[in-house]
Amino acid sequence: MSIKTQILNYKSELPSTVKLVAVSKFKSNEAILEAYNAGQRAFAESRPQELRDKAAALPKDIEWHFIGNLQSNKIKYVAPVAKLVHSVSNEKLLLELANYCTLNNLTLDILIEVSIATDDSKQGFIKSELIELFDKIESDNLFAEKIKHLNIRGLMGMASFTEDQEQIKAEFTTISQLFRDIKSNNYKFLTNFDQLSIGMSGDYKIAIECGATMVRIGTSIFGDRI
Repeated sequence: MSIKTQILNYKSELPSTVKLVAVSKFKSNEAILEAYNAGQRAFAESRPQELRDKAAALPKDIEWHFIGNLQSNKIKYVAPVAKLVHSVSNEKLLLELANYCTLNNLTLDILIEVSIATDDSKQGFIKSELIELFDKIESDNLFAEKIKHLNIRGLMGMASFTEDQEQIKAEFTTISQLFRDIKSNNYKFLTNFDQLSIGMSGDYKIAIECGATMVRIGTSIFGDRI
């Protein structure tokens, strides 16, 4: 099926509460424009320079998301153009993003990446680390001041690369429960904590069952990477 057909199929299938983020990494501008012309506006990239170049060349009303690992020397390519950074996986990166945004008078929406998979290659905070971080932000005014240019909008996670749907469901359930627990803690600094980014082409239906507000779909829309 064409890119246009796939976009229209997803838009008709997904609940109104779930945002489709089309993962366009490694795809051509022409492919992105085909999705754009079918009504898609949110696209995700994983390489900073590629995001910078595509943002400069493509329509200005595209909502760019960044989903890759981000090094400090590449923040300058991402922060000025990204609507949302999904992959803030450690405190060091959080502070580096905050410092860049402070120096450049930018405000940036971010998600905290949580480690839920059994695959050791996956990055992110574990539950205890994340609660410790949020408690520190809540109680330490100096630390909170450092990150005031960042809006922590929610959590992101990636399930294990497995065909075991029960395992995937258990992992998504874990992050969904953590998301709800954090909301119930009523942290004062979390003024708009409402996004749970879980689910990709192979497991998005399970993610939706577990409370996803965003699904990141690439292969099913654009085809396999060549």
